[in-house]
Amino acid sequence: MSKKLNFAVIGCGMLARSMHIPNIAASDKTILHSCCDLSDEALAECRDIHGALHITKDFKEAINNPEVDAICLATTEKMRLPVIEAAAKAGKPIYCEKPVAQSLDTLYKIQKIIQDSGIAFCVGHNRRSSPAMLDAHRIFRGHMTNPQPCLWRFDREGEIRPEIDGDGKAAISIRINDDWFSWKAWAFTKEHAPHGAMLFEMTHFTDLANWFLDSKPIEVTAMEQGLLSSSIIVRYETGEMANILMCGNGTFGYPKELYEVMGNGAMVAVDHMLEVRTAGITDAPARTTYAMLLDRHPEIGAEGGLPGWLAKKRAACDEATEAADPNLIFTAEPDKGHAHAIDRFVDEINGDAPVVCGIDDTVMATRVAFAAIKSAAENRIVKLTEI
Repeated sequence: MSKKLNFAVIGCGMLARSMHIPNIAASDKTILHSCCDLSDEALAECRDIHGALHITKDFKEAINNPEVDAICLATTEKMRLPVIEAAAKAGKPIYCEKPVAQSLDTLYKIQKIIQDSGIAFCVGHNRRSSPAMLDAHRIFRGHMTNPQPCLWRFDREGEIRPEIDGDGKAAISIRINDDWFSWKAWAFTKEHAPHGAMLFEMTHFTDLANWFLDSKPIEVTAMEQGLLSSSIIVRYETGEMANILMCGNGTFGYPKELYEVMGNGAMVAVDHMLEVRTAGITDAPARTTYAMLLDRHPEIGAEGGLPGWLAKKRAACDEATEAADPNLIFTAEPDKGHAHAIDRFVDEINGDAPVVCGIDDTVMATRVAFAAIKSAAENRIVKLTEI
């Protein structure tokens, strides 16, 4: 039988207390055994609100507790290497937030530690575990590996259509609409975020591009404007391409993420993990909608999907304006996969499921991000072999 695992959360900042800690406490696959942080206030919240069985300021104490089965690591990147070393030495599986490291040297050290120890290791590229993303990936990869003729596809030249390079190859477009007013202060400092959003956000999306296109990236070209706007193009070994646009001058009043992936005469689109749309894939539903989290307005936008979310968000914005409380805009959030990622990792640890997002995939996604950083700085195409 699969085992319910005792987790120790190391690093109990905002992300951990808003996502990982409540998710671990609520799951029927995990127990919130220990919480470790330097903040007395954070530890008190973990114990009194989320029900942590133990609290400590010593990460080695948490790791070496024989009752602890696995680690959720959500410290800043600077603190991760010693924690990973200690957990690997103790043989404890690790769920680690992204990006795993701020430098490639440290990342490669962590990769070697994980490979040498053989422990299960999952990186918090949580969107891979979003229900909408899982469906979209399954549908698209199924179509790419076994395309079925679409009877209504307009084929102007028919039997005399020429063979051309790139026929059947996939491409993905990823658009990120963010609002930099929401960023924490550390995001603006070279000490804590030396590469800005081109690292701490971009690895999410380079990972997803690699996952959907299922090919080896070989070169990157990028441009950026300060911290807030960047655009990269990734070319893959077998001809696929990815285009990722991130803009921090947007608004939370509109969906943050849009993914459009094309190939073999078909399209799969994921709108903010609220709905998946398809075209040109005969056995796939044209549109599927997904449940929203923490919905304060279930009576509004009951149709769900993108239209339903927009109606709910408009109501939340009006509510926030009237109450002079911007926090009220956060409602009916898309399921980005945070809770599912932990549960799927437990299944991986128990031998019930494949690897969720391992260290090697993360290293590749991070290398692409560093290639983009180098490309933007040097205004040229950068080969992955340089990184």
